[in-house]
Amino acid sequence: MQYHLNGFVPGNLQLSESVRSKPTRQKYKQIPDKTDVLIIGCGPAGLTLARQLSVFPEIKTCIIESNPGPLLFGRADGVSCRTIEIMEAYNSSELILKESYWLNQISYWDSDSKNQNKIVCTRKVNDPRIGLSEFPHVVLNQARIHDLLLDGMKNSSSQLEPNYNCELVDIKFNKKIFNDPSKFPITATVLQKKNKKSYRKKISARYIVGCDGAKSRVRKKLNIPLKGDSSDSRWGVMDALVQTNFPDIRIKCFIKTKNHGSILVIPREGGYLVRLYIELDELENKKGISKENINLDQIIETAKKIFEPYDFHIKEIPWWSVYEIGQRVASSFDNNIDKNSKIEFPRAFIAGDACHTHSPKAGQGMNVSIHDAFNLGWKLSSVLLKRTNHSILNTYNMERRAVAKNLIKLDKDFAKLVAGNEGKNNNLKKYSSKDIKHYFEEQTGFIAGTSIQYDRSFITKSNSKYQNLAKGFKIGQRFHSYKVKRLADGRILHLGHINKADMRWRLFIFCNNSNPFKKQSKLQKLMEFIYKSRTSPIIKYTPKNYDFDSIIDVVTVFQHKNEVSIEQMDDYFKPKKGKYKLRDYEKVFTSIPEKDIFKSRMINRREGCILIVRPDQHIANILSLDCHRSLALFFEKIMLPIH
Repeated sequence: MQYHLNGFVPGNLQLSESVRSKPTRQKYKQIPDKTDVLIIGCGPAGLTLARQLSVFPEIKTCIIESNPGPLLFGRADGVSCRTIEIMEAYNSSELILKESYWLNQISYWDSDSKNQNKIVCTRKVNDPRIGLSEFPHVVLNQARIHDLLLDGMKNSSSQLEPNYNCELVDIKFNKKIFNDPSKFPITATVLQKKNKKSYRKKISARYIVGCDGAKSRVRKKLNIPLKGDSSDSRWGVMDALVQTNFPDIRIKCFIKTKNHGSILVIPREGGYLVRLYIELDELENKKGISKENINLDQIIETAKKIFEPYDFHIKEIPWWSVYEIGQRVASSFDNNIDKNSKIEFPRAFIAGDACHTHSPKAGQGMNVSIHDAFNLGWKLSSVLLKRTNHSILNTYNMERRAVAKNLIKLDKDFAKLVAGNEGKNNNLKKYSSKDIKHYFEEQTGFIAGTSIQYDRSFITKSNSKYQNLAKGFKIGQRFHSYKVKRLADGRILHLGHINKADMRWRLFIFCNNSNPFKKQSKLQKLMEFIYKSRTSPIIKYTPKNYDFDSIIDVVTVFQHKNEVSIEQMDDYFKPKKGKYKLRDYEKVFTSIPEKDIFKSRMINRREGCILIVRPDQHIANILSLDCHRSLALFFEKIMLPIH
C-alpha cells in the first residue's frame, strides 16, 4: 500500500485521505465512582492492558488520558516480531502486515576512506530476524497500533473507550485494607475538562496501573525511584517526505561519518515517508549549541552534511523532536517495594516508559511497553475473575523488571556503537558499521522479543527434567509457532495462532509414535485423566455449565506417521460445546511431512510430551504423557477452587 504521496495525513489508512483529514470530536464520558482497574495513560502499555481487560465485561475498567484525543503521529515506529504475535492474539496482525513497511534488509554506510566528505555503502545484509518468528519485523506509525487497540476495545463485549481530557491529580492508599481482595483501597482524584471548564472527580479502584510515561505521576506517588544514567549524547528525530538520490532511502540504514556524526534511516509505511535519527553531538561540539537552542533548521542542515554527496531536500516534516539519551529502570514495578511488609499482593503497578526509559534507536520502547502490559493483563484478569491466587500478581515485577534491566544494558551498548563520538568523551573507542552489524546480529533475538525467557516461579518451572522432550520449545520463552495440518479439514495453519488473548491456559499434547488409539496407550490414559479424573485440572477448575475448554484448552498434535482419522477419535478430541452441544473439530492436528513440527522443534518422537502454555503464550512447563499427578499439582498451586 502507498500513501502520503501528497503530504502526510494521519488516521486509519484503510480510509481515503479526504476522510482521514477530517478531525473527529471526542465524546465526553462520565467517569465512574468505582472501578476494578484504573489505568492512567493511553500509550501502548495502557491501551494493551485495557484491550486485554475489555474482553471480560465482568471486569470494570476505566482508562484516562490527559490529551484531548488519540495519538495522530510521531513517537515509536518499529514493531517487533513478538509484538505482531501479540497483536495476532488480538486478531489485529493482518492490518499491521498489510499497512506496514517490512524491514527485509539492512544497509551499512561509512565515510569513504579516500574522501572523508563522502559516504559509501560497505555492506548490505538480510534482516537476521528471519526464522525467529512467522512474522517479520515491520515499521508502522505508533498511532496506527493505538487505533487497532482502540478498535478492539470498542468492539469488545465491554465496549470500553478511554476518558480523554482527564488528568490524574492525586492518589490515596488505604493500606489497612490492601490484603482484602473485595475492597477498594485506592482513591484517585482526577481533573476532567468539559467545555473549557474543569471538574474534580474522585474514583475508587481495586487496582491502579500507571502507564503515564517517563514522568509518571503514579510512580512518583508510589515513591519508586528511577535508577540509571543519562549521557551527553543528543539526537534529533523527524518523520519526513524527502526528495533525494540516496539509493538506500527505502532500506534501513546505519550511516557513520568521520566529521558530521551518524544517522539511522528507518523507511516508513506507504513508500514515501522516512524517519531519521540524527546525532547532534558534532553540532553541539562545533557550534556550542545547547539542547534548548537546537532548532529544526539545524537538524536538517546536519542531516544534509551526513548524506553528502547525495542530494537531500526536505519537502514536509509531520513531526520532529530532540531527545537526550538516558537509560533508567524503576527499582520496582509495583507498590510492594518493601519486601518485609505485610502486603500479600500488590495493588498498584507501573508499565512501559513509567518504569524504564531508554533511547528509541533500538526500536524497543513501544514493543517492551506492550509486552509489559500483556504480561500484567492476564494476571489481573485471572485474579479479578477469581480463577487464580492473588500471589500471581507478584510475578509481574519479577518477570518484567528482569527484562527491563537487560533492555537498559542493550541500549547502552547500542548507543555507544551508533554514536560518532560518544558524547563529549573522545577517549572512548570509535566503532564502525561493521561493529554495529555484528552486535545487531548477536542481539537479534532480544530485539525481536522472541528470546525473552522468564525465570523460575510457581507459574514457570524452568528446571523441568522433561525439557529434553521438546528442545525447540524453551520453558519460560514464548511458544514458537510452526505450521501444522488441521485433521478435520486439512487446512494448513500456524499452531501458535490458537493462543488467543482469552486468558485460557493451554495444554499442547504432542503424541508419541506408538498406536495412539490402542487400549491403555499413553495418550488414551492421559485423555481419560484429563476429562474424567476428579484430580484433573479441567474437572477441578472449570465451573459447572461452562464448556470444558473455558479455563484450560486441550490441543492434540499427532505425528504424520500416525494413521489417524476423525472417525477414530473419542469424544475427548472433539468435545461437545455451546448451547446446542455442537462438536468442536478444531482441536486435533497432524504434523506436515515436508515441514514437520516434531523435527523443527526437536520433539521426542518416541515419547511425545505435554506443553503447558500460559495465557500470555509463554511456556510454563513440559511434562511426559504419563505425568498425570505432576500436571494436577502444577495447576493446584495456581488455580482457585470453583466458586
